[in-house]
Amino acid sequence: MAQKKPGGLKDTLKTVFYAILIALGVRTVAYEPFNIPSGSMIPTLLVGDYLFVSKLSYGYSRHSLPFSLPLIPGRIFFTEPKRGDVVVFKLPPDNETDYIKRIIGLPGDTVQLKNSILFINGKAVKREKVDDFIEPVGDNNFSRSPRYLETLPGGRTHYILEFTENTVFDTTPVYTVPEGHYFAMGDNRDNSSDSRVPPEQSGVGFVPIENLVGRAEGMFFSTDGTARWWQVWRWPGAIRFHRLFRSV
Repeated sequence: MAQKKPGGLKDTLKTVFYAILIALGVRTVAYEPFNIPSGSMIPTLLVGDYLFVSKLSYGYSRHSLPFSLPLIPGRIFFTEPKRGDVVVFKLPPDNETDYIKRIIGLPGDTVQLKNSILFINGKAVKREKVDDFIEPVGDNNFSRSPRYLETLPGGRTHYILEFTENTVFDTTPVYTVPEGHYFAMGDNRDNSSDSRVPPEQSGVGFVPIENLVGRAEGMFFSTDGTARWWQVWRWPGAIRFHRLFRSV
């Protein structure tokens, strides 16, 4: 008797279907890729960085699911974010747009800025001026930005950019973080729409626990944008090799 030959369109479709299910499963419960579209987290993250976001870090909510399907009530398997974590979350006013910022204030904290100095629970956060951040701008041109090393309560350190102390959000009222919410800020302090800006002014406001998507872990790719995907001959000059496989 003739044996049925393996393969064919049916088997190919089954393989593709299972591959899609596995990919969706990994993105939902483990890690999801994310790219940086804006400069609000410079110098930590640059436009064109691609990184993995850990869904395991804070448990799961409906925003862990594709299209934020309302299948998970509240948050399950929750683990508290730590001050200084770089997190991806859904923008509270629309619950759709992905934002990435650093957690500065935890539930119950007070947060304020005075002449660009960050105060948490009434105490000034230590920062010290270090070397300028130098970034290419166009052909053979560079910009220099004042860079500081900031040390949060608990000892975690990170770099920030601070151009001036005179912007509207360099001196703020005292923000008291409600229970079940977080205060998030960009490292590029003068160019970040974050928790300092209330939702009614097209800002972020406080970030609810439910809106957390995951913690930024490490970069797997980075490009400066000078080469399009089809310009293979320009890839070597566009890829930032020194940023590959760096932790956040």
